[in-house]
Amino acid sequence: MNDLHLILPHSKRESKFDDKSSLFQLNELAELNSCTHTLFLETRKPDDLYLWLAKCPSGPSVRFHVENIHTLDELAFAGNCMIGSRPLLSFDSSLSQSEHGKVMQDLLTAVFGTPLSCRKARPYYDHVFQFGVADGRIWFRNYQIVDNIEGAQLQVNGMSLVEIGPRFVLNPVKLFAGSFGGATIWSNENFKSSASIRADSKRSMAGLHMKRVVSHENTNTRKQQSQIDRSDLEKVFDN
Repeated sequence: MNDLHLILPHSKRESKFDDKSSLFQLNELAELNSCTHTLFLETRKPDDLYLWLAKCPSGPSVRFHVENIHTLDELAFAGNCMIGSRPLLSFDSSLSQSEHGKVMQDLLTAVFGTPLSCRKARPYYDHVFQFGVADGRIWFRNYQIVDNIEGAQLQVNGMSLVEIGPRFVLNPVKLFAGSFGGATIWSNENFKSSASIRADSKRSMAGLHMKRVVSHENTNTRKQQSQIDRSDLEKVFDN
């Protein structure tokens, strides 16, 4: 959250919102702060983090599952951009090829793009927010624009792009017609939550255990069936 607030000079932070059953109340907070869009981080258990992007108060809104988070302190890249400078937004062309992709692109543009009326922003463009698409997910990267240097990720017309972080992956879950709810416009059929993945893992482990139990029982049965009865001659000296 601190990294997002740092790279978005037009953002306003609010105190913790604990009532997760009525997220529509965030529209009132956005209205009190004169905000047209809301970015809300929703935690579900220690391993699950969801990101809401909503246009307040009428919608639409989209819910992402955040994966592979790497903060600025964790990455420690050599590059650096001016605090409060404006970003250039770069989107993968595949987003504009679907209707739900266009809606998500519009929401990402409204939230991550610095408006012209922002007083805290500086009139400089020295970094790029890149939203790539791979494996059905949106990959966020932040690059600084500098003169050509060795080891840069991309060099074009005398300029280079050097990653400065943070980085994360957004896995879209659902797209809603309203703000933080309403009719479902689009749903990701390939999405599986961390809870379902853990449940599948436990079921697979239970299946392996049952296979070992059945195999052990079959071995004991086979050993019992393979025993040869003693002949009458061998039983002569039993008494």
